Amino acid sequence: MDMNREIARLLQYGVQRGLLQEEDRVYAANRLLALLHLTEYEPVSAPEETLENPAAILEPMLDWACENGLVENNSPVYRDLFDTEIMTCLMPRPSEVVGKFRSLYQQAPEKATDYYYDLSRSSNYIRVDRVSRDEKWTGETPYGEIVITINLSKPEKDPKAIAAARLQKSSSYPKCALCRENEGFAGSVSQAARGNHRLIPITLLGEDWFLQYSPYVYYNEHCILLNSKHTPMKVSRESMAHLLDFVRQFPHYFVGSNADLPIVGGSILSHDHFQGGRFTFPMETAPVVHPLSFAGYEEIDAGIVRWPLSVIRLSGENPDRLCDLAEKILTVWRGYSDPAADILAFTDETPHNTITPIARMRNGRYELDLVLRNNRTTSEHPLGLFHPHAQYHHIKKENIGLIEVMGLAVLPARLKTELAEVEEALVCPDRAAAIFEKENMKPHYDWFCELKARRPEGFTQEQAHQLVRQDVAEIFAKILEDAGVYKNTPAGKEAFLRFAAAVNAGE
Repeated sequence: MDMNREIARLLQYGVQRGLLQEEDRVYAANRLLALLHLTEYEPVSAPEETLENPAAILEPMLDWACENGLVENNSPVYRDLFDTEIMTCLMPRPSEVVGKFRSLYQQAPEKATDYYYDLSRSSNYIRVDRVSRDEKWTGETPYGEIVITINLSKPEKDPKAIAAARLQKSSSYPKCALCRENEGFAGSVSQAARGNHRLIPITLLGEDWFLQYSPYVYYNEHCILLNSKHTPMKVSRESMAHLLDFVRQFPHYFVGSNADLPIVGGSILSHDHFQGGRFTFPMETAPVVHPLSFAGYEEIDAGIVRWPLSVIRLSGENPDRLCDLAEKILTVWRGYSDPAADILAFTDETPHNTITPIARMRNGRYELDLVLRNNRTTSEHPLGLFHPHAQYHHIKKENIGLIEVMGLAVLPARLKTELAEVEEALVCPDRAAAIFEKENMKPHYDWFCELKARRPEGFTQEQAHQLVRQDVAEIFAKILEDAGVYKNTPAGKEAFLRFAAAVNAGE
């Protein structure tokens, strides 16, 4: 491989994507030479090409680095650590990024986020080549269109990296993956490299927060807001006021918070954070089907949303008044029990009730969706009563967090091959026995039999593919129904209205 040529290609890419200015070429070349332990270099012309991401340049450079002993192990974790260092040689300083973001924000918030999102993709912090491998489709359900994704962009750790992580000396820096100290961090086998990562400081109600994008972008411009302090998540009036202040500053984005209890919460409860972005989720388009009225808040439009989970939507022009009502609903819900509806607020001293709040601007008004959650477990449902039930675990048994609450399924990577094998069994029934003898396929067998019975005459490849995808969407809608504290039945609606009456009574 001609390393002079690959360096030229990378420098050209950096200039084209706005990571470098022409005046930065020599400096960036020298930083690359130092990283690659090269003492000889002859600048050459790069071939004419326009690349969306640097993967095609980085892969041969990584192969060379592995062959020459610069990468400890030729495996995904170690390659990611090293290619991040390569891209770090092209990155502008944090102050430059922040300065440009703020300058563009004065023109329009959209211009600022467009710049920052493009930077996060161009720098390979968002690995565009991997994200493009994710599978995504939509399916019709009784609640409208649901979005299904199979996440393939998050690399699985290889055995050597796992073993190395066990032997690695523990460190409390950074305290977690969401701390602002990750910006520029070199990474390790147990912590992602973030040399090509840049954060944008923002202020929410006078407090210091940071804006970044998720490296896995489950949807368009999937961003994360991080509290500057390493403090646990807490759904409260203050947190909902923060959400509304963010959409005031960035009205083209929605933002929401995961619930603050295990089972119904996010994967990181130790660091206060929100998730947002520029994407219309199915829940946003779901209509209000039963208006509600809360005494003393007549200027606020409120109602129950037609959705598998239990959602109260509030809309108004005054964010403080919206927060007042939202706090009242949250406070009542925290202590609310209705045994007839299987809702218990506490088991001894352990709390069960919380809320997943989501904020957006709609037609110049603030809108706040409050999703009622309960994390109680039972002997019949040990993972959670309002959690995916066992009959659907072959598709998903993980927690239903903020993103899925809104109608976008993030399904495990295993399903890419498993769904393909279900399709193969439908098209070629003579192979079914061998397919479902496999341990990973056994949980799908009953589902396969149900699908097969729908078309006794057999399936073409396309028919099987479409049926499996549509059925996954319908199953996900049923999973969301499992997570709903009030079911979409006459009894469920009656129970929901009992809670609304309790809010009005201030109980």
